Amino acid sequence: MTVFEAHRGRGAFNAAFFRVMGPYIEFHVRHRKRRVFAGLPRTVVELGSGVGANLRYLEPGSTLVAIEPNPAMHRPLRAAAGRRGVELDLRERPAEDTGLPDGSADVVISSLVLCTVSDPAGVLAEVRRVLRPGGTFRFVEHVAARDGTPTRALQRALRRPWAWTFEGCSCERDLAALVRAAGFTRAEIEPYRLRSPFVTFNPQIAGVAHV
Repeated sequence: MTVFEAHRGRGAFNAAFFRVMGPYIEFHVRHRKRRVFAGLPRTVVELGSGVGANLRYLEPGSTLVAIEPNPAMHRPLRAAAGRRGVELDLRERPAEDTGLPDGSADVVISSLVLCTVSDPAGVLAEVRRVLRPGGTFRFVEHVAARDGTPTRALQRALRRPWAWTFEGCSCERDLAALVRAAGFTRAEIEPYRLRSPFVTFNPQIAGVAHV
């Protein structure tokens, strides 16, 4: 039995949540996404494609290799790809084990994904493995607030219910440090803060890491 078979209800809830709340989330993060996802090539690998929030950053006629382990996301993702004119290569696999060949991708992207995986360092190692020399990993992620702040205290207090609701999502990861330690040749990372009612979710980073 897979994780998503064991937690089918939460997988369906999250698919519905992101269909409804996706435009609101996109409104808040669109400026960073436009910067880090600018000039994407014709074929893009995406970790955790969800219901297709990032398809808008691909040109029509592009191919998205979508690594999406939650089957409840697949139908809306296929529909969104059809509307955007993007060819979808959908793979029901975890981000830690994409099944892609070594050095086979020019770009890997993710948004709001590294918070949910069980082994973010392992995912970053997988990203480096599949990228060609000169390739880039482009990301927009939410992270832990600074120690001693009210936001960090709230993240800590809501740790368990938040993780249970959002399929293991953690608000307490220092993902910038993990990216910098992952062995990329260089990483350009911008920390910023959203202004939204989802306070635990508001500390974010956006960046590009180079192989």
